[in-house]
Amino acid sequence: MRNDKLIPGMILVMIGAIFLLNNFGYINFHWSNVFHLWPIFLVIAGVNLVFANNRSPWASILKISVVVAGFALLIFGNFTYRYNWWWPHSSHYYHRDDNDNSSNDNSDDDDDNDNGGKLTKVEGNSVFNEPYKATMRVARLNISGGATSYSLNDTTNQLFNANTKEVFGGYTFNPHQEDSVYVVDFKMKDHKEGFNFDSNNANKVDIKLNQNPEWEVNVDAGATELNFDLSKFKVRNVKLNGGAGSFTLKLGQPLATTNVNVSTGAADVNISIPQNAACRITKSSAFSSNDFDGFIKTNDGNYETSGFSAAKNKIYINLSGGFSGFEVKRY
Repeated sequence: MRNDKLIPGMILVMIGAIFLLNNFGYINFHWSNVFHLWPIFLVIAGVNLVFANNRSPWASILKISVVVAGFALLIFGNFTYRYNWWWPHSSHYYHRDDNDNSSNDNSDDDDDNDNGGKLTKVEGNSVFNEPYKATMRVARLNISGGATSYSLNDTTNQLFNANTKEVFGGYTFNPHQEDSVYVVDFKMKDHKEGFNFDSNNANKVDIKLNQNPEWEVNVDAGATELNFDLSKFKVRNVKLNGGAGSFTLKLGQPLATTNVNVSTGAADVNISIPQNAACRITKSSAFSSNDFDGFIKTNDGNYETSGFSAAKNKIYINLSGGFSGFEVKRY
Protein backbone atom coordinates (compact mmCIF):
# COMPACT_ATOMS: atom_id res chain seq x y z
CA MET A 1 0.00 0.00 0.00
CA ARG A 2 1.28 3.49 -0.86
CA ASN A 3 2.15 5.53 2.19
CA ASP A 4 -0.03 8.49 1.10
CA LYS A 5 -3.12 6.26 1.26
CA LEU A 6 -2.36 4.79 4.66
CA ILE A 7 -4.05 7.47 6.81
CA PRO A 8 -7.25 7.88 4.70
CA GLY A 9 -7.57 4.09 4.66
CA MET A 10 -7.15 3.88 8.43
CA ILE A 11 -9.78 6.60 8.96
CA LEU A 12 -12.31 4.72 6.83
CA VAL A 13 -11.55 1.48 8.66
CA MET A 14 -11.95 3.20 12.04
CA ILE A 15 -15.27 4.81 11.10
CA GLY A 16 -16.61 1.50 9.79
CA ALA A 17 -15.44 -0.29 12.94
CA ILE A 18 -17.22 2.26 15.14
CA PHE A 19 -20.53 1.70 13.34
CA LEU A 20 -20.22 -2.09 13.46
CA LEU A 21 -19.11 -2.36 17.10
CA ASN A 22 -21.74 0.12 18.27
CA ASN A 23 -24.57 -1.51 16.31
CA PHE A 24 -23.72 -4.93 17.73
CA GLY A 25 -23.42 -3.59 21.28
CA TYR A 26 -19.69 -4.18 21.82
CA ILE A 27 -19.11 -0.50 22.54
CA ASN A 28 -21.40 2.33 23.66
CA PHE A 29 -20.34 5.17 21.40
CA HIS A 30 -21.42 8.67 22.45
CA TRP A 31 -22.18 10.48 19.22
CA SER A 32 -22.04 13.85 20.93
CA ASN A 33 -18.25 13.26 21.16
CA VAL A 34 -18.08 14.07 17.44
CA PHE A 35 -19.51 17.50 18.19
CA HIS A 36 -17.04 18.20 20.98
CA LEU A 37 -13.93 16.59 19.45
CA TRP A 38 -14.26 17.42 15.75
CA PRO A 39 -10.95 19.40 15.77
CA ILE A 40 -9.24 16.01 16.06
CA PHE A 41 -9.89 15.53 12.34
CA LEU A 42 -8.08 18.83 11.65
CA VAL A 43 -5.10 17.62 13.68
CA ILE A 44 -5.03 14.31 11.79
CA ALA A 45 -5.26 16.06 8.42
CA GLY A 46 -2.59 18.59 9.41
CA VAL A 47 -0.09 15.96 10.57
CA ASN A 48 -0.71 13.95 7.41
CA LEU A 49 -0.04 17.03 5.24
CA VAL A 50 3.12 18.05 7.12
CA PHE A 51 4.66 14.59 6.73
CA ALA A 52 3.10 13.82 3.32
CA ASN A 53 6.48 13.54 1.59
CA ASN A 54 8.31 11.96 4.48
CA ARG A 55 8.62 8.20 3.88
CA SER A 56 10.65 7.42 6.99
CA PRO A 57 9.34 4.83 9.48
CA TRP A 58 9.11 7.35 12.33
CA ALA A 59 6.89 9.65 10.24
CA SER A 60 4.51 6.77 9.51
CA ILE A 61 4.48 5.80 13.18
CA LEU A 62 3.67 9.40 14.15
CA LYS A 63 0.79 9.65 11.68
CA ILE A 64 -0.64 6.30 12.77
CA SER A 65 -0.31 7.26 16.45
CA VAL A 66 -2.24 10.50 15.94
CA VAL A 67 -5.08 8.62 14.20
CA VAL A 68 -5.21 5.91 16.88
CA ALA A 69 -5.10 8.43 19.75
CA GLY A 70 -7.75 10.62 18.14
CA PHE A 71 -10.18 7.79 17.55
CA ALA A 72 -9.51 6.40 21.03
CA LEU A 73 -10.77 9.70 22.45
CA LEU A 74 -13.80 9.61 20.17
CA ILE A 75 -14.69 6.01 21.00
CA PHE A 76 -13.95 5.77 24.71
CA GLY A 77 -14.49 9.35 25.86
CA ASN A 78 -17.79 10.35 27.45
CA PHE A 79 -18.49 14.05 27.00
CA THR A 80 -22.28 13.69 26.96
CA TYR A 81 -22.81 15.68 30.15
CA ARG A 82 -19.85 17.99 29.79
CA TYR A 83 -21.42 20.55 27.58
CA ASN A 84 -18.93 23.29 26.86
CA TRP A 85 -20.58 26.38 25.58
CA TRP A 86 -18.91 29.71 25.12
CA TRP A 87 -20.92 32.79 25.89
CA PRO A 88 -20.19 35.96 23.93
CA HIS A 89 -19.72 38.75 26.45
CA SER A 90 -22.52 41.23 25.95
CA SER A 91 -22.87 44.67 27.45
CA HIS A 92 -25.00 43.34 30.31
CA TYR A 93 -25.94 40.34 32.36
CA TYR A 94 -29.25 39.62 33.98
CA HIS A 95 -30.29 40.21 37.54
CA ARG A 96 -33.19 38.08 38.73
CA ASP A 97 -35.21 39.20 41.72
CA ASP A 98 -38.59 37.54 41.24
CA ASN A 99 -41.47 36.91 43.58
CA ASP A 100 -41.99 33.15 43.80
CA ASN A 101 -45.72 33.64 44.28
CA SER A 102 -46.15 35.43 40.98
CA SER A 103 -47.01 33.56 37.80
CA ASN A 104 -45.18 36.01 35.56
CA ASP A 105 -43.19 38.48 37.63
CA ASN A 106 -39.94 38.75 35.73
CA SER A 107 -37.53 41.67 35.62
CA ASP A 108 -34.12 42.17 34.09
CA ASP A 109 -32.01 44.76 35.90
CA ASP A 110 -28.44 45.68 35.16
CA ASP A 111 -26.36 45.54 38.30
CA ASP A 112 -23.55 48.06 38.15
CA ASN A 113 -20.58 47.85 40.45
CA ASP A 114 -17.96 50.43 41.30
CA ASN A 115 -15.26 48.98 39.06
CA GLY A 116 -15.39 51.34 36.12
CA GLY A 117 -19.08 50.78 35.52
CA LYS A 118 -18.54 47.12 34.64
CA LEU A 119 -21.71 45.03 34.98
CA THR A 120 -21.85 41.99 37.22
CA LYS A 121 -23.82 38.79 36.67
CA VAL A 122 -26.15 37.83 39.51
CA GLU A 123 -27.82 34.42 39.58
CA GLY A 124 -31.52 34.17 40.28
CA ASN A 125 -34.55 31.93 40.46
CA SER A 126 -38.06 32.31 39.08
CA VAL A 127 -41.37 30.50 39.37
CA PHE A 128 -43.94 30.37 36.57
CA ASN A 129 -47.52 29.15 37.04
CA GLU A 130 -50.63 28.89 34.91
CA PRO A 131 -53.85 27.85 36.74
CA TYR A 132 -55.77 24.81 35.57
CA LYS A 133 -59.43 24.93 34.56
CA ALA A 134 -61.73 21.97 34.01
CA THR A 135 -62.39 23.19 30.45
CA MET A 136 -58.76 22.61 29.49
CA ARG A 137 -59.06 19.37 27.51
CA VAL A 138 -56.09 19.86 25.15
CA ALA A 139 -52.90 21.74 26.02
CA ARG A 140 -49.73 22.54 24.11
CA LEU A 141 -46.33 23.26 25.65
CA ASN A 142 -43.83 25.12 23.46
CA ILE A 143 -40.26 25.30 24.80
CA SER A 144 -37.56 27.27 23.01
CA GLY A 145 -33.94 27.93 23.96
CA GLY A 146 -30.80 25.91 24.60
CA ALA A 147 -28.07 26.45 27.19
CA THR A 148 -30.48 24.87 29.66
CA SER A 149 -31.01 21.60 31.49
CA TYR A 150 -34.72 20.75 31.23
CA SER A 151 -36.43 18.20 33.47
CA LEU A 152 -40.06 17.09 33.70
CA ASN A 153 -40.76 14.35 36.20
CA ASP A 154 -43.78 15.32 38.27
CA THR A 155 -47.38 16.53 38.19
CA THR A 156 -49.10 19.67 39.50
CA ASN A 157 -52.63 20.83 40.16
CA GLN A 158 -51.79 23.87 38.03
CA LEU A 159 -51.87 23.54 34.26
CA PHE A 160 -48.16 24.37 34.14
CA ASN A 161 -45.48 25.03 36.73
CA ALA A 162 -41.79 25.76 36.19
CA ASN A 163 -39.01 26.51 38.64
CA THR A 164 -35.90 27.97 37.08
CA LYS A 165 -32.30 28.53 38.10
CA GLU A 166 -30.97 31.30 35.89
CA VAL A 167 -27.27 31.80 35.36
CA PHE A 168 -27.41 33.47 31.96
CA GLY A 169 -30.51 35.22 30.68
CA GLY A 170 -34.12 34.71 31.63
CA TYR A 171 -37.33 33.32 30.20
CA THR A 172 -40.54 34.65 28.76
CA PHE A 173 -43.83 33.03 29.70
CA ASN A 174 -46.91 33.46 27.53
CA PRO A 175 -49.99 31.33 28.30
CA HIS A 176 -52.87 31.86 25.88
CA GLN A 177 -55.64 30.05 24.06
CA GLU A 178 -55.75 29.10 20.38
CA ASP A 179 -59.23 27.86 19.47
CA SER A 180 -59.83 24.93 21.83
CA VAL A 181 -56.13 24.42 22.66
CA TYR A 182 -54.54 26.05 25.72
CA VAL A 183 -50.99 27.02 24.81
CA VAL A 184 -48.02 27.68 27.09
CA ASP A 185 -45.04 29.35 25.40
CA PHE A 186 -41.90 29.11 27.53
CA LYS A 187 -38.87 30.64 25.84
CA MET A 188 -35.41 31.87 26.65
CA LYS A 189 -35.14 35.58 25.92
CA ASP A 190 -32.11 37.40 24.57
CA HIS A 191 -30.86 33.93 23.79
CA LYS A 192 -27.25 33.65 22.64
CA GLU A 193 -26.05 30.11 22.52
CA GLY A 194 -22.49 28.92 22.20
CA PHE A 195 -20.48 25.80 22.67
CA ASN A 196 -18.41 25.91 25.84
CA PHE A 197 -20.42 25.33 28.97
CA ASP A 198 -20.15 23.52 32.27
CA SER A 199 -23.44 21.74 32.94
CA ASN A 200 -23.10 22.48 36.67
CA ASN A 201 -23.33 26.20 35.87
CA ALA A 202 -26.09 25.97 33.27
CA ASN A 203 -29.59 27.30 33.45
CA LYS A 204 -31.93 24.69 34.90
CA VAL A 205 -35.68 24.40 34.44
CA ASP A 206 -37.84 21.96 36.43
CA ILE A 207 -41.27 21.62 34.80
CA LYS A 208 -44.50 20.10 36.11
CA LEU A 209 -47.71 19.52 34.12
CA ASN A 210 -51.32 18.73 34.92
CA GLN A 211 -52.38 15.14 34.21
CA ASN A 212 -55.89 15.89 32.94
CA PRO A 213 -55.40 17.45 29.47
CA GLU A 214 -54.09 15.69 26.39
CA TRP A 215 -50.67 17.22 25.81
CA GLU A 216 -48.72 18.31 22.77
CA VAL A 217 -45.06 19.01 23.64
CA ASN A 218 -42.73 20.92 21.30
CA VAL A 219 -39.09 21.56 22.19
CA ASP A 220 -36.81 23.63 19.96
CA ALA A 221 -33.35 23.88 21.50
CA GLY A 222 -29.70 23.76 20.56
CA ALA A 223 -27.15 22.12 22.85
CA THR A 224 -29.37 20.88 25.63
CA GLU A 225 -29.77 18.27 28.34
CA LEU A 226 -33.39 17.16 28.44
CA ASN A 227 -34.98 14.55 30.69
CA PHE A 228 -38.77 14.23 30.30
CA ASP A 229 -40.79 11.53 32.04
CA LEU A 230 -44.19 11.74 30.32
CA SER A 231 -45.40 8.34 31.51
CA LYS A 232 -48.00 9.95 33.81
CA PHE A 233 -49.54 12.09 31.07
CA LYS A 234 -51.82 11.68 28.07
CA VAL A 235 -49.58 12.58 25.17
CA ARG A 236 -50.72 13.34 21.64
CA ASN A 237 -47.49 14.57 20.10
CA VAL A 238 -43.89 15.19 21.05
CA LYS A 239 -41.50 17.13 18.82
CA LEU A 240 -37.85 17.45 19.85
CA ASN A 241 -35.58 19.57 17.69
CA GLY A 242 -32.08 19.91 19.09
CA GLY A 243 -28.40 20.09 18.31
CA ALA A 244 -25.83 18.36 20.49
CA GLY A 245 -26.63 17.04 23.92
CA SER A 246 -28.61 14.36 25.69
CA PHE A 247 -32.34 13.76 25.17
CA THR A 248 -34.12 11.27 27.43
CA LEU A 249 -37.84 10.68 26.96
CA LYS A 250 -40.14 8.24 28.75
CA LEU A 251 -43.66 7.65 27.43
CA GLY A 252 -46.70 6.05 29.01
CA GLN A 253 -49.49 4.14 27.29
CA PRO A 254 -50.36 5.75 23.96
CA LEU A 255 -53.61 7.39 22.98
CA ALA A 256 -55.21 6.13 19.78
CA THR A 257 -52.19 7.70 18.11
CA THR A 258 -49.14 9.15 19.83
CA ASN A 259 -46.54 10.72 17.53
CA VAL A 260 -42.93 11.35 18.49
CA ASN A 261 -40.62 13.25 16.12
CA VAL A 262 -36.97 13.73 17.05
CA SER A 263 -34.44 15.67 14.98
CA THR A 264 -30.92 16.16 16.37
CA GLY A 265 -27.40 17.02 15.30
CA ALA A 266 -24.87 15.05 17.35
CA ALA A 267 -26.72 13.75 20.38
CA ASP A 268 -27.55 10.75 22.52
CA VAL A 269 -31.30 10.07 22.28
CA ASN A 270 -32.91 7.57 24.66
CA ILE A 271 -36.65 6.81 24.46
CA SER A 272 -38.51 4.40 26.74
CA ILE A 273 -41.97 2.99 25.97
CA PRO A 274 -44.17 0.55 27.93
CA GLN A 275 -43.44 -3.14 27.36
CA ASN A 276 -46.88 -3.84 25.91
CA ALA A 277 -47.21 -0.68 23.80
CA ALA A 278 -47.46 -1.05 20.02
CA CYS A 279 -44.77 1.04 18.36
CA ARG A 280 -43.30 1.72 14.94
CA ILE A 281 -39.90 3.40 14.46
CA THR A 282 -38.82 5.20 11.31
CA LYS A 283 -35.19 6.34 11.08
CA SER A 284 -33.94 8.61 8.33
CA SER A 285 -30.24 9.07 9.08
CA ALA A 286 -27.42 7.08 7.53
CA PHE A 287 -24.74 8.32 9.95
CA SER A 288 -26.47 7.55 13.23
CA SER A 289 -26.39 4.35 15.23
CA ASN A 290 -29.45 2.66 16.63
CA ASP A 291 -30.37 0.20 19.37
CA PHE A 292 -33.98 -0.97 19.07
CA ASP A 293 -34.09 -4.03 21.30
CA GLY A 294 -37.33 -5.99 21.00
CA PHE A 295 -38.29 -4.50 17.63
CA ILE A 296 -38.65 -6.35 14.35
CA LYS A 297 -37.18 -4.83 11.18
CA THR A 298 -39.78 -4.73 8.41
CA ASN A 299 -39.32 -5.04 4.67
CA ASP A 300 -39.60 -1.27 4.22
CA GLY A 301 -36.70 -0.66 6.62
CA ASN A 302 -38.80 0.41 9.60
CA TYR A 303 -38.97 -1.25 13.02
CA GLU A 304 -42.12 -2.53 14.72
CA THR A 305 -43.16 -4.29 17.88
CA SER A 306 -44.83 -7.66 17.50
CA GLY A 307 -48.53 -7.34 16.64
CA PHE A 308 -48.26 -3.67 15.74
CA SER A 309 -50.73 -3.80 12.83
CA ALA A 310 -53.54 -5.26 14.94
CA ALA A 311 -53.08 -2.91 17.92
CA LYS A 312 -55.74 -0.32 18.67
CA ASN A 313 -53.45 2.31 20.24
CA LYS A 314 -50.06 2.99 18.67
CA ILE A 315 -46.88 5.02 19.11
CA TYR A 316 -45.16 6.32 15.98
CA ILE A 317 -41.54 7.39 16.44
CA ASN A 318 -39.69 9.22 13.68
CA LEU A 319 -35.94 9.74 14.22
CA SER A 320 -33.50 11.82 12.20
CA GLY A 321 -30.06 13.10 13.09
CA GLY A 322 -26.57 13.84 11.87
CA PHE A 323 -24.17 11.87 14.07
CA SER A 324 -26.53 10.73 16.80
CA GLY A 325 -27.05 7.57 18.79
CA PHE A 326 -30.69 6.47 19.00
CA GLU A 327 -31.96 3.97 21.57
CA VAL A 328 -35.57 2.91 22.02
CA LYS A 329 -36.18 0.46 24.83
CA ARG A 330 -39.23 -1.10 26.48
CA TYR A 331 -39.81 -1.02 30.23
